[in-house]
Amino acid sequence: MADKLRIPYPVIVEGKYDKIRLANVMEGQIITTDGFGVFKKQEKQQLIRRMAAASPLILLTDSDGGGKVIRSHLTGMVPKDRLIQLYIPQIKGKERRKAAPSAAGTLGVEGMEDGLLRDLLRPYAVDVVGDTVTRGLNNPLSKADLYTDGLTGRPDSSAKRDELCQRIGLPSGMTSGALLEALRMLYTYEEYLALVGRETE
Repeated sequence: MADKLRIPYPVIVEGKYDKIRLANVMEGQIITTDGFGVFKKQEKQQLIRRMAAASPLILLTDSDGGGKVIRSHLTGMVPKDRLIQLYIPQIKGKERRKAAPSAAGTLGVEGMEDGLLRDLLRPYAVDVVGDTVTRGLNNPLSKADLYTDGLTGRPDSSAKRDELCQRIGLPSGMTSGALLEALRMLYTYEEYLALVGRETE
């Protein structure tokens, strides 16, 4: 089995099955639009804009009509120079988990072969682009830190996460996992410790 590509930029896909598929070939942050949900979810839009301010984003939607509409929406929402546009080919077929093909009759991101996805992402892997943008991949911040700082595993953790998110411009209601991914990309470990008022040992 080939090693996973280490991708320093967040990758945006449409849904959870696309995310699962992509996680087979890459290591890094994957954000979902929840399909057309990104049109209405202000929190999701806020998160994507915040991430784009910190790092270029890779956009990888399906090649059907719906994917094009989502791509167009995100292209209008984020500065063009912050988006890396990747495209999957239009391949006729049906994903295994689905009873019937999509309306377009083509495979989405979740139906792509590993080799094809690796070829698409390969130019953006760490050993190709260098180590200047690997903050999120090299950041040692972990769920244990969030627990230590009361941001997960406590009765008031949700409220504490919301308070922190409000302070740093992230959407409220983030799960501990989503918050961890965002913090690792946006802040160094030392900057995180300063945010939560914890001194380095």
